[in-house]
Amino acid sequence: MAQERVWTAVCPVETVPLGAGVAALLPDGSQVAVFRTGDGVFALSNVDPFSGAAVLSRGIIGDRGGVPVVASPMHKQCFELSTGQCLDDPEVRVACYPVRVAAGTVEVGGP
Repeated sequence: MAQERVWTAVCPVETVPLGAGVAALLPDGSQVAVFRTGDGVFALSNVDPFSGAAVLSRGIIGDRGGVPVVASPMHKQCFELSTGQCLDDPEVRVACYPVRVAAGTVEVGGP
């Protein structure tokens, strides 16, 4: 039997600046980076796997070849917003969380 997804309210959607990110703490203690672009809202782990620092929410949002990405403020590796895949090192990926906006609130899904 499949486990029902649990949604955690993170913040009002208007507090996530368009073209930027914010960090939030989930109930399990993990940090999530929530980003808002013209394409929607995305959520990745906030921890940069190359430096170990919780900084991805402060990264630069852009695109690479039409793919929405965040560039880490530490070493500038780019991570695809929809999958967490590092575009600079195919062996590296950050956790990608399901995200939705319900009644104006950003919610991040867990297992």
